Amino acid sequence: MNAETQQRILDAVDNGFEAQLATTRDFVAIPSTRGAEGPCQDMIGDLLRERGYEVDDWHIDIEDLKDLRGFGPIEHDFSKARSVVGTYRPRTNGGKSLILQGHCDVVPAGPLELWDTPPFAPVIKDGKMFGRGACDMKSGTIGALYALDAIKAAGFRPTARIHFQSVIEEESTGVGALSTLQRGYRADACFIPEPTGGKMVRSQVGVIWFRLRVKGHPTHVAFAGSGANAIMAAYHLIQALQKLEIEWNERAKADRHFKTLDHPVNFNAGVIKGGDWASSVPAWCDVDCRIAVLPGWSIADHQKEIMACVAAASRNHRFLANNPPQVEWSGFLSEGYELTNAAEPEAAFGKAFKRVYGGTPEDLVFTALTDTRFYGLNHGIPSLCFGASGGEMHGFNEFVDLESLKKTTKAMALFIAEWCGVEKA
Repeated sequence: MNAETQQRILDAVDNGFEAQLATTRDFVAIPSTRGAEGPCQDMIGDLLRERGYEVDDWHIDIEDLKDLRGFGPIEHDFSKARSVVGTYRPRTNGGKSLILQGHCDVVPAGPLELWDTPPFAPVIKDGKMFGRGACDMKSGTIGALYALDAIKAAGFRPTARIHFQSVIEEESTGVGALSTLQRGYRADACFIPEPTGGKMVRSQVGVIWFRLRVKGHPTHVAFAGSGANAIMAAYHLIQALQKLEIEWNERAKADRHFKTLDHPVNFNAGVIKGGDWASSVPAWCDVDCRIAVLPGWSIADHQKEIMACVAAASRNHRFLANNPPQVEWSGFLSEGYELTNAAEPEAAFGKAFKRVYGGTPEDLVFTALTDTRFYGLNHGIPSLCFGASGGEMHGFNEFVDLESLKKTTKAMALFIAEWCGVEKA
């Protein structure tokens, strides 16, 4: 691809950026929390049809997925769950095929009064767009779509098959991405524009979600000593799991990538529910937890370690010793992933990066996870993850930096053109 073609594509990104931001605002405005992603999938389907892509919009059947590598259990109403894929088919085949994927699900906004502006009424100020999902990762998804638009607006069209995929469940199980593979979608490479601060994810953690279900013995609080407080018993288990976190971080020092980080394995007690009455010793407590695992670590083996940790802590507790808690697997059962065998797509992206940013992309050792793992681990498809800068993901006042978003869109457009090839329209 010559310099003139590159420049025409870059100019097209600039010319379309205001429209890109308008579409991104509309996308962020949809409160697509878990189980409510349908309107976002409707919007993506419409955008793809308007552009002439073949659209496959289907209901996800858990029975089709439950035996696949990386499946995580679903606990909520899944009756409306859908994946949407738009396929571009070239007139002539001259390049390599590509999957472009983004997830439209977002995490809950939390107490609305703690946001400076409403989370689902996105605003632009100081060169940033604020809103839940603006950074993670709706701006990246729309950016990928407008990267394709820029190639067309510059007077070219790709010479390889492209699947544009909008998935759900990235924040809790990953079964949306898994469903596209079960459906049969494949390509020579995958590109996911998660917000990485302009770095390329080299290695990422996996995640295990589990729930502690703790029972107590209720009494009137006036006689608390004769009862057993389930909430305090749950806290005893949390303290034991914090010690397991320390052990796993010691183990991480042997990993060639994660040894560069001080604390790559993070345990989080994220949701707690328990008790029925302030003056009653609580009879129950449920705690939803998350802990990371590193690439190459067995999910099954580390589930056993979690179980053993909880069992040992229970034996050292007056009530739990005879009333052991339950451990339930409540979402992610996801392996870590290291980008390997990706020299060709990385070289193609390196050319795009150099033109837009200068130099070479910096590696990111990522203490969160992305859907890239399914493509690389399940099917050997090299899966690149690179995206814009932003902040407060999963927090209040989430934002994406707009200049970085424009650069990311340019890099994606040039990468698509380099990897897939282009011809005059």
